Amino acid sequence: MKKHKELTKAEEEVMLALWKIESGYIKDILEQFPNPKPAYNTISTIVRILETKGFIKHKAQGKTHQYFPAIKKEDYTRNYMQGIMKGYFGNSFKNLVSFFVSNGELSMGDVNDLLKDIKKERKEEKKEKKEKKKKKK
Repeated sequence: MKKHKELTKAEEEVMLALWKIESGYIKDILEQFPNPKPAYNTISTIVRILETKGFIKHKAQGKTHQYFPAIKKEDYTRNYMQGIMKGYFGNSFKNLVSFFVSNGELSMGDVNDLLKDIKKERKEEKKEKKEKKKKKK
């Protein structure tokens, strides 16, 4: 994924709405917001900015446009979190986890569960790699 600029809070809210509905018109994006909803023109302006930044693309539908994400939510999230880790935690997942533990937001039980999940994921990845090697032979 090419490096995208970070989203402002307002841009992030629009992207979250668009990722949720996958594609839609301004009115469809607006429907995803809680009351009181932002103005139609506000969402329209943010969408145009996001399109300029490369986050959104559109298809012309007569006089209106149907918008859709140009990048996957997972790709943006990965890039964003890597930036947080690099900028605030010395590019160390250990420092990130330690931060949440020391602030009481993550218990040692949570850390142990996280380790179990990571080990399970690694086993599944190894299994998939072995299966791919067998298929190549």
